[in-house]
Amino acid sequence: MTPAAAYSSASHDRMGWLSRSEAWLDSKGKGAWIAAMVLGFVFFWPVGLALLFYMIWSKQMFGKNCKHRAHRTQHGFHAMKSSGNTAFDAYKADTLRRLEHEQDDFEAFLQRLRDAKDKAEFDEFMDERAKTAATERADEDA
Repeated sequence: MTPAAAYSSASHDRMGWLSRSEAWLDSKGKGAWIAAMVLGFVFFWPVGLALLFYMIWSKQMFGKNCKHRAHRTQHGFHAMKSSGNTAFDAYKADTLRRLEHEQDDFEAFLQRLRDAKDKAEFDEFMDERAKTAATERADEDA
């Protein structure tokens, strides 16, 4: 047995049954957590209630599980890794730079659209307010 395998089996033995159960449910996904909670309510309601509180407290119910987050993080760092081919790496760097520039331009365009919409709404509000004030003055004079 290699030292790494001995360490992993020793750490697995040190994990309690509760930790092993949690790891098993995490590996199966959110559906397994919900099924365990429902079964807990069916067989002995305090167990189901405890699982519900644990899922809410640990953000199991509303967050993504760690497996999805780790995959997304690895995928992001994988794009920055060198392929070993300098021509391809230069092309990739240029394309990423161009895409970032296009994204910045698009975000600036969206901001200009939002600003124009805000200005149009404000101008409409001010015109409406001026008309209301003029109407009130005309009513007072009459």
